[in-house]
Amino acid sequence: MSEVIIQADNLVKIYKSTDIEVVALQGLDLTVEQGEMMAIIGSSGSGKSTFLNMLGGLDRPSAGKLYVDGKNLFSMTEKELVEYKRSTVGFVWQNNGRNLLPYLSAYENIMMPMELMSNKEKRERADMLLDLVGLSHKKNNRMQEMSGGEQQRIAIAIALANSPKVLLADEPTGSVDTKTSNHIFDIFRRMNQELGVTIVIVTHDVSLSKKVQRVAAIRDGKISSERILKEDFAERVKNTDTTLDWHEADSQDEFAILDKAGRIQLPRELLDAMELKSNKIRVLSENGRIILENPDKEE
Repeated sequence: MSEVIIQADNLVKIYKSTDIEVVALQGLDLTVEQGEMMAIIGSSGSGKSTFLNMLGGLDRPSAGKLYVDGKNLFSMTEKELVEYKRSTVGFVWQNNGRNLLPYLSAYENIMMPMELMSNKEKRERADMLLDLVGLSHKKNNRMQEMSGGEQQRIAIAIALANSPKVLLADEPTGSVDTKTSNHIFDIFRRMNQELGVTIVIVTHDVSLSKKVQRVAAIRDGKISSERILKEDFAERVKNTDTTLDWHEADSQDEFAILDKAGRIQLPRELLDAMELKSNKIRVLSENGRIILENPDKEE
């Protein structure tokens, strides 16, 4: 059996100010296995970035349980949290300026986080990562001499500098064109396969989300559904099929998610189609199937 590296149970996050409370997460459950590459999607305000920030040690949960690589993020001291962010997780931002120092070369930027390594180890690691992201020929270039896509690839290399077990990416293709987005996904796929790093991506990029093995959708602070990549499409991802329009491809099977109390969130388009006049719905069991009916609709 695969080892679980991320475990969130009934996770709650409440932001409080003087006059208001905002519930960003309300009972989120999610398990991620070691070596998995998955995406998290959701509308603005759904809680996906809040969850990613908690995984990255940038925000603290309000209630529930959250473990990453066996570490309890509720009980960490500030010192333990600093070490966790240095060695367990790497972060790639949509705004790559958060990862990059413009007055340093690409090579120097990548070596910057490796403070505990010898100079020889730093150089070897930086060379390997530059090769992985396909930018060995730009090692001595500063950021203003590189395109936005190249800068994002350097940011990915920096996030991997200290060999994290989990890579977190917040809209990593949000500011690049389709060709560059495809190249970035191929880099993630190589890192996942060759280095074994677990990758969690928050994205609005339809093409990107359709290529990963699993997609978890967050709605109203909970996991509402998951999509699993179909086997034949998994082969096409592995072989970097360039003939397929991933925006149009029906590459995944979608499943509603039961929470621990047996509740599910129905997709909004299905609810709208039922034309409910209240919050009541009839639940029937027939031949091993569960049927939902509008109680106000005539037969």
